[in-house]
Amino acid sequence: MSTKGSRTHLYEILEVSQTATEQEIKKAYRKLAMAALLHFAISHPNSACCVVLSRLVDTYANQSPSPQKYHPDKNAHSPEAADKFKEVGHAYEILSDPQKRAIYDQYGEEGLNGDAGMGGGMSAEDLFSQFFGGGGMGGMFGGGGMQQQGPKRSRDIVHVHKVSLEDLYKGKISKLALQKSVICAKCEGRGGKEGAVKKCSGCNGAGMKTMMRQMGPMIQRFQTVCPDCDGDGEIIRDKDRCKGCHGKKTVTERKVLHVPVDKGMQDGQKITFNGEGDQGPDIIPGDVVFVIEQKKHDRFERKGDDLYYKAKIDLLTALAGGSIAIEHLDDRWLHVQILPGEVIAPGTVKQIRGQGMPSYRHHDMGNLYIHFDVEFPPDNFNTPEKLKLLEEVLPPRNIPEINPDAMVEDVVLESVDAREQARAQQQTGGGHLEDEEEMHGGGERVQCASQ
Repeated sequence: MSTKGSRTHLYEILEVSQTATEQEIKKAYRKLAMAALLHFAISHPNSACCVVLSRLVDTYANQSPSPQKYHPDKNAHSPEAADKFKEVGHAYEILSDPQKRAIYDQYGEEGLNGDAGMGGGMSAEDLFSQFFGGGGMGGMFGGGGMQQQGPKRSRDIVHVHKVSLEDLYKGKISKLALQKSVICAKCEGRGGKEGAVKKCSGCNGAGMKTMMRQMGPMIQRFQTVCPDCDGDGEIIRDKDRCKGCHGKKTVTERKVLHVPVDKGMQDGQKITFNGEGDQGPDIIPGDVVFVIEQKKHDRFERKGDDLYYKAKIDLLTALAGGSIAIEHLDDRWLHVQILPGEVIAPGTVKQIRGQGMPSYRHHDMGNLYIHFDVEFPPDNFNTPEKLKLLEEVLPPRNIPEINPDAMVEDVVLESVDAREQARAQQQTGGGHLEDEEEMHGGGERVQCASQ
């Protein structure tokens, strides 16, 4: 069964609740990732990392989650460690990013772009480097690990675009202003004068330095930002810095995108602008992704390509016929005739074919379903004499049958307040409430430019 639509699967992988804080998610990730490292070291005693991890197994194994899962007698030479790394890293990549987490909580993984799919996240080699510094794992988990896999790609800019039901019915073009980074035109992305940019000698252009510290029975190697170049990997003298970007190589640019909202688009559907994300030297720009969020409507409910409308009619119309008028999403009015003799009982549902939503791309029309609510007149709305006339046109009363030998007591009905009425409906099955249930089924840097 696919977990793409689930909004809890990634939390279950990290063994945290949906209300977990950023710190709790980070702690769970490090604990599970370390356990997977132990798993690999135990099941691969001759591997390159086992020399470093052998002492760690003795001091940490009892602290790892569910240690029996990684016991060597039960998991000898198991290939699950690499899969565990990918799964844990993928979950952490999304849940540690507030923007991606917000989209996942609302739409599941289907609401995220392709770069958030399985195969993303931190690899085993990257995590090993994070815990112990450097490489040295020799690609033993498969793949290239920290080896460069071609140019990097900037992350996608994801924006939730709220759209009215009217616009999804008729279609529209939204103009949205985007703030993004682009290559500086003055220095062509160098950051300074030609020939003035030098590789940092402190980190050899890597932007990171490897440090060592004692941790109990072992020595940990870890990486930190190079203080000489502040992580840039390059040194530019102040007088040689580009006056346009001040050595940053990119500048911020405002761009207006015309977002086509086609007829019949669904809630959660994505509109992607390929390559419109942030630019940078030696970086492939990511995409700008707009996720459609349908606004709540005051008259209609939508289910797929069908529309649902609640119509309130009086008792006379329900019994003797009449008409109602419905304002549609394109400003048309539908004049609906209720024929005499066509009795509309409370809760009756009727349909009008071809008056629902257009289907996406094909634009075939769905149906409009009308749920009728009959409004009864108030108490004592007429005289007893005229009320007796109803006996001439309405079917006869149902006379209750009572055993002649039964004990009979006459009682009086009393009105109840709204609170007591709601409680009584729930106790008796909540028929009206169930009918209502059947009827119902972030991105910063993006601003609305004009509509």
